[in-house]
Amino acid sequence: MKEQALELTDAIKVIESKTLLTAQEFENGPKLDPLKVIQGYNGDEWEAFVDEWIHSVSDKYIKVMRPTGPGDKGVDVAGFSDSNELIGVWDNYQCKHYTSPLSFGNIAPEIGKILWHSFNKIYIAPRSCAFIAPKGASTTLSLLISNSEKLKKEIIEKWDSAIANKITSTLKVELKGDFLKYVSEFDFRIFSALSPRSVIEAHKKTPYHPGRFGGGLPSRPTSEQPPEEIAENEITYTTKLLDAYGQHKGQAISCPSQLKTWSNLESHFGRSREAFYHAESLRVFVRDKADPGTFESLQKEILDGVADTYDGAHADGYARVVAVTEKAQSLSLDAHPLNKSAFPRDRRGICHQLANDGALTWKK
Repeated sequence: MKEQALELTDAIKVIESKTLLTAQEFENGPKLDPLKVIQGYNGDEWEAFVDEWIHSVSDKYIKVMRPTGPGDKGVDVAGFSDSNELIGVWDNYQCKHYTSPLSFGNIAPEIGKILWHSFNKIYIAPRSCAFIAPKGASTTLSLLISNSEKLKKEIIEKWDSAIANKITSTLKVELKGDFLKYVSEFDFRIFSALSPRSVIEAHKKTPYHPGRFGGGLPSRPTSEQPPEEIAENEITYTTKLLDAYGQHKGQAISCPSQLKTWSNLESHFGRSREAFYHAESLRVFVRDKADPGTFESLQKEILDGVADTYDGAHADGYARVVAVTEKAQSLSLDAHPLNKSAFPRDRRGICHQLANDGALTWKK
């Protein structure tokens, strides 16, 4: 019996030594390292990830180009720093998908293409050329590519066996004469291999990152306060509020200054404007941090959720807007990705956004 008690005690110690799962992890599993995630991508998934990642580099350039199909002449993703594009200052990103880390044999033909086509003035040699793959570069390649002179020597020595027949489908490109001189004088420091983690960090700048890797949205910046004067983008919903107040009081109200007679309506109008600006700040925040359409889907959820309340019988427009915004505030939106990011004020503000867009009108 004593031995059994000791065994139970030991088992408890083992359990206590482990990290406890959160409720979300219990339901969905523990959060995976993004590096592990991209290493499991197939070719199509990697291409989709690269398409998303391109958005993270586009703000560095005046234009980003991604040729598709054969005949790209060694240009995978090009970022242009000036209007001269391929004959100006540009960077080349080579996005490759292999089941193992990049090797010299993987990148040698791509380097050969850049050398050959820039020699023939198809384009100016890029300012930089970075190779990107889900499993990164092998240790051997990493050491080689970090030493530009050794990389140049390796390219020249293995040109015939690894490159000559892989630049075009119709021509064996021989390394001789003026072309050999060009390669010998070429600055191989432009070539690098980006680590997968650095690409993941860049991908964080895109709105696709939370949906692909989880982790939720970062902290929101504080919302700006409404200006004293009604802004142009507020005219529709504020007019609808004034109409609702007018119906409630049985007289025309066309200017916010008229509300000074009724402190409750003046206060409601001020809170409504604050809520609208709060929702606008969420809209802008989500636009840059989540998949396109995420905020709009939240608006649709709220519109659907308040529909019965909106269509119900109300004494006047003011009673309707109060009932609808209260309903919006109490809606269960647990299934929506923005549930934890949308505060009660955002929900009320979304009602005014919907009124601004013509989806809701308080005075019937």
